[in-house]
Amino acid sequence: MQRVYNFSAGPSMLPLEVLEQAQKEFICYGSCGMSVMEMSHRSKAFGAIIDKAQADLRELMHIPDHYKVLFLQGGGSTQFAMVPMNLMNKNNKADYVVTGQWAKKAAEEAQRYGDVRIVASSADTTFDRIPEVNATDFDPAADYAYITINNTIYGTRWTELPDTGNVPLVGDMSSSILSEEIDITKFGLLFAGAQKNLGPAGVTVVIIREDLMGNAMEFTPTMLKYDVHAKNNSLYNTPPTYGIYFMGRVFEWVKKQGGVAAMQKKNEEKAAILYDFLDTSSLFRGTVVKKDRSLMNAPFILPTDELNAAFIKEAEEAGFVNLKGHRTVGGMRASMYNAMPKEGIEKLVQFMEKFERAHQ
Repeated sequence: MQRVYNFSAGPSMLPLEVLEQAQKEFICYGSCGMSVMEMSHRSKAFGAIIDKAQADLRELMHIPDHYKVLFLQGGGSTQFAMVPMNLMNKNNKADYVVTGQWAKKAAEEAQRYGDVRIVASSADTTFDRIPEVNATDFDPAADYAYITINNTIYGTRWTELPDTGNVPLVGDMSSSILSEEIDITKFGLLFAGAQKNLGPAGVTVVIIREDLMGNAMEFTPTMLKYDVHAKNNSLYNTPPTYGIYFMGRVFEWVKKQGGVAAMQKKNEEKAAILYDFLDTSSLFRGTVVKKDRSLMNAPFILPTDELNAAFIKEAEEAGFVNLKGHRTVGGMRASMYNAMPKEGIEKLVQFMEKFERAHQ
């Protein structure tokens, strides 16, 4: 069966080369005589897998030594609670910039543990932009400031990080990690669910500055303490071993592509193909303010719901799947993660041009 072009926002398209490698190694990994899925997380073989995955991610993202890399479970949604439980521990307050559904949910969860102030929000325009913020907008007494770097649902991204002064910046990078270069030292903590750009669902990567660990709220469960996982090299309990293995193979694949800078160049080229078409189309229209457009997720609409439905149906029949937009935006959304080849975007645009000619 021929593979389709999968534009799902997540779980999403994975590199074919990595899928094929995982297929070959599925039953027997190296000379171990067993699958990684059967392997003890305490074994030397798995220890080598997790250590290499961590080392490769450090290399790819230029992570300094005074940051810990953790491979956890629970997805980004668990981080919505874990961040305040571990970081909102001095003045018991934090600043949030709400740029979409996930930032909104993160702020609502954090309110359970302390005083959350919404510095800015773009909810009034259905999150079609990143709101303007200045250094003076942030409370210097806040324990941390929080942003969602790329907004999967609404297709916006921070192209310039906010200046939060001495307040640690926390970033949800679930849908853009490894897609573009980012200065880790601008953050106190970064996290990302694996199911967008890193691998199968089940692993959450956390990159945290060492000085922010070890002062969790008294009632914080042991499993939700960053320092516990750091002291145990992400092996405090049984981790998602196969997910970590697969993610490690994706790290190797990104290195083969030339690293994150090379991936960013490819992603900019892919996004430009689609956005250039949307900007000149007489039928399709993008929904995001141009300066804030995401490289990963591009929402767009047609003039009527009937046309939207017809396009999604015809696109799926032509091999372009999971293009239906989120219910709060409607229309369509093309997610163009690292594994999506340039050819996929070119063929999608060709199909869009054909659809436009047929419905003028």
